[in-house]
Formats: sequence, structure tokens, C-alpha cells
Amino acid sequence: MNNNRRSLATARRHRPLERLSGHLSRRGFLGKVGMAGTGLALPPLLSGCTVGAQTAEQCNGAPPTSRRLKAAFTNNSLTHTWCAQGKRAAETWGKWLGVDVVWYDGQGSINQQRKALDEIATQTWDFVAIQANGIDTLIEPVQRLLDHGIPVMQMDTEIDSSRSTNITTFIETDHVRIGETAAGALFEKMGGSGNVIMTQGQLGHTGAQGRTQGFYQVLAKYPGIHLIAKDPADWDVSKAKRLWEGYLARYKDIGGAFFHNDDMALAALEVIHKAGREVLVVGVDAMPPAIEAVINGTMVATMCNPAGRVHTEALMVGIFAANGGKNIPKHILADGPLVTQQNGAGLIFLESQSLL
Repeated sequence: MNNNRRSLATARRHRPLERLSGHLSRRGFLGKVGMAGTGLALPPLLSGCTVGAQTAEQCNGAPPTSRRLKAAFTNNSLTHTWCAQGKRAAETWGKWLGVDVVWYDGQGSINQQRKALDEIATQTWDFVAIQANGIDTLIEPVQRLLDHGIPVMQMDTEIDSSRSTNITTFIETDHVRIGETAAGALFEKMGGSGNVIMTQGQLGHTGAQGRTQGFYQVLAKYPGIHLIAKDPADWDVSKAKRLWEGYLARYKDIGGAFFHNDDMALAALEVIHKAGREVLVVGVDAMPPAIEAVINGTMVATMCNPAGRVHTEALMVGIFAANGGKNIPKHILADGPLVTQQNGAGLIFLESQSLL
């Protein structure tokens, strides 16, 4: 009888965990993990450290925070899929971890984002997270936040080219590697020869600068590949379409195209297919529609710039800093893989759960 009771109790304890293997919505997944306790997977970073605590290891086992926190976030533009996915991830994890996230849309404009940062700098926050629309455009309001003891996380692109502003940490992918890997995949698919076009993001965005650098580093290794045009479309799908309407009218032979993000790549593909042309296309960000395009063969590849990881890690490090955590590294790498037909489905699942 005692053995039967123990078996029944064991089964009851394991039943919630068994359900994790089935299909869950994002809310369902996080809810299940939350039921298991915050100590299940992330105790060092999310621990509610006292002001005197020095390292994450000293905080193991504590709850994420003993009070609700308030954080301001801003990124480039919520019309961009990457930014919208990042917002969703930050807000989802914020609700779970006790952070009220207030969002300021950068609207794809340096001036609009600067106005937003000037407003943010007049208020009190537990921490602030920023993806700058342009380098060196937000230094003054960011310095005001830091002067008031408010931790500032920069995401994806640099705020200060001199790196003299004492930002709490910089969470980004390796944009040069992104450019190298994406270009390499494209050039190999082109058989090492042909004409290629690069469609860039905003030129003042350090992520776009890194992707361009990586592209050129690989281009130098393929003498048979010829760059016939490169122009910025500023992450704007309408601009990308207009550029490609012009390219298709001007150039009869376009073998491949490298786009600095998936939104522009997919927009240009519409124009290319409408014109009855075939161009090998590679993008960046690994947004779900682009991953689907890789799986079905419409796109050659896309490189993962993990929006969920970048924004969620900014939130988690912000919690750590707001609770007195010390010794936060100045740079945190948040990399992702080249998307292929083999790994695509798994990446879509992780993104749907705000885990990538």
C-alpha cells in the first residue's frame, strides 16, 4: 500500500513536467516554467540581489525581485519585424518576472527617438534598454540617466562611437560574423561567380556597418563575384521595393542579393517574382516568414540575429543591475545560427516562445 501511494505521488509530481513536451502557446510555456519556480533555469542572473552582493553566484536561489520594477525600452521601429518581436519578448518576460515595461517606439527616426530619450531622461526608472537608431545621437540623455544612477543597457547597436559613456552593458550579436556567414552562403550557392547586389540598413547603425564589413571581407575571397550595386534602404520595405524595381530595369544579369534584414529581402522578392526574374537571396534576422522561405526554398538562407534573446537578456541584466548586482561585463554576445532547411522549424518554435 505504501509503495502504491509513493508511486501515485511521484506520478502527480511529474505530470506537469510531462505536459511541457506537448504543443504549448507562448503563455502556456512560460506559465509552466513559472510553476516550476524561478530557480529552475535562471537563478544566477535573475536573483534579487541585495545592494551589497557582488556577483551572480552570491544570489542563487533568491526570487527575481522583491518589488515590481519599471523599465523603459526603445528600439528602431515597431514596423520592423525584428523590433516587434523583441518588444513582444521583453514584455512577455517582464510580466513573468515582475517588470512593468514602458515602450517608446523609435519610429525609424533619429529625431523621434531622441525626443523619446529626452522624455525618458526626465523620469525615474529602475533601468533603461536602448537600441539606437543612429550612433552618437543619444549620448546626452543617456548620460543624464547614468548620472542619476539608472542602469542603461544598449541593444544591438552602439550608442557612443568613442565608447567613453559608461553604459552598463552592450548586448549584441556579432554583426561582422553575420555579414561573413550570410555572404559566404550566398556566394557558394552562386557557384563562386556572378553579379551581386547588397541592400543595406541605416548607415549610422553599427549593426549595418558590421554586416557590410563582413560582406566585403568574404567578397575579397571570391574574385568571380562582382558587386554591381549597394544602397541603403534604411530597413524600409517600401524603399527596398523601389530600389529593386530600379535594379531590375537597369541590370539584366543579377545572380544574387544580400539584404541587411529579412523584411527588405522578402519585400524585394515580391518585386523580383513579379518581374518574372530569379535572384538568389540571403537575409538577416531569421524572422519566421524568412525562415519559412528558407524551408520552402524561396530564400537561400537567413542569419539569426536573435531579437528575443537580445531584448530578454537586456531585461534580465536590467533586473540584476536594479537589484544591486555588480561586476556586469561591458559586452554580452547574443549570437544565433545560419538558418537552414534542417534547423528552421526548431528556430521558429523557440521564437514563438520568446526564447530566441
